[in-house]
Amino acid sequence: MLGHGGVSKDGAEIESLVGDKVNLLEGARRVSPGSGWRGLDLRELWEHRELLYFLVWRDIKVRYKQTLIGVAWSIIQPLLTMLIFTAFFGTLAKLPSDNLPYPLFYYAALLPWAYFSGALQQVTNTIIEHQRVITKVYFPRVILPLAAVLSGLVDFAVAAPILVGMMLAYGMFPGLTMLLLPVFLLLAVVTAFAIGLWLSALNAIYRDVRYVVPFLIQCWMFASPVAYPSSLVPERWRLLYGLNPITGVIEGFRWAIQGQGQLPILLGVSVVTVLIVLFGGVLYFQRMEGTIVDVV
Repeated sequence: MLGHGGVSKDGAEIESLVGDKVNLLEGARRVSPGSGWRGLDLRELWEHRELLYFLVWRDIKVRYKQTLIGVAWSIIQPLLTMLIFTAFFGTLAKLPSDNLPYPLFYYAALLPWAYFSGALQQVTNTIIEHQRVITKVYFPRVILPLAAVLSGLVDFAVAAPILVGMMLAYGMFPGLTMLLLPVFLLLAVVTAFAIGLWLSALNAIYRDVRYVVPFLIQCWMFASPVAYPSSLVPERWRLLYGLNPITGVIEGFRWAIQGQGQLPILLGVSVVTVLIVLFGGVLYFQRMEGTIVDVV
C-alpha cells in the first residue's frame, strides 16, 4: 500500500480543500480547544461530521492513487500471509488450530490484524501530514486520528467476503455467532483509535516514534494469537495475556466462525484494557493538543 508520504503535488491542494471545509464549518465562530476529558465534545464532533467524511475519503483516494491493482492489495496481503503461515506454522510446525482448517484458522486472525496494524501505521503520521491545517484554523484535532482509523474499514470490507467464501469451501455455514462479527470489528476500531491517540500525539512531538511503530507492530503480532491459538498460553497466564487488547478481537473472530474458544475471559479482559487505554488516550491527546500546534 502507498503511504501518504508519496503525496507531493496534490498535497497542498488537498490540505487547502481541508482548510476550506473547516472554514465553512466554523463560519464566523471563534473557538479554542478544550482541556482534559471535557475537551472531547461529542456535539462538536457531530457538527464536524462532514469534515470527518471528507478526511476519510481523502485518505482512501490518496492511499490507492497511482496503484496498479488498487484495493486488491487489501486481499493479497492477508491471503499471502495466510499461505505462509499455513505452510510453516501449520504444515511444518503442526501448531494446533482449535479444530479449524489451517487456512481458515489463520485468515480469521489475519483479517482483523491486517486492519489493526494498518490503522496504527496510518494514524501515527496523521498529525504531521495535516500540519498545514492545524496551524492555521481550529477544528477538533481528534477528528484526524479518527479519520485515519475509519479509512481502513474499506480494506476490511473488501477482504471480509473471502472469509465467508473460505467457510463455505470447507463446508462451514455461517451461524448466528457470525452476527457478532460487527461487535468484534467495533472493538478493533476502538482499540486502534485508543492507541492511535497516543501514537499520533507522541509522533507530533517525537518524530522517531514513526520508526518505532513498524517494529512494535511486528513484535505485537507474535504477542497476539495470530500464528497460534491462545489455548497454548498456560492457564495461569491467560488473564495477563488478555491484557493485549487485540487478543479478544482475534479470538472473537475465530469464535464467531466456530462457536467455541477462549472468548468469554479474554474478551472481557481486552474490553476493560481498551476502555482504560481510550480514557487515558483522550486525556493525553487533549492535554497535548495545544503543544502539538506549536511544535508541528
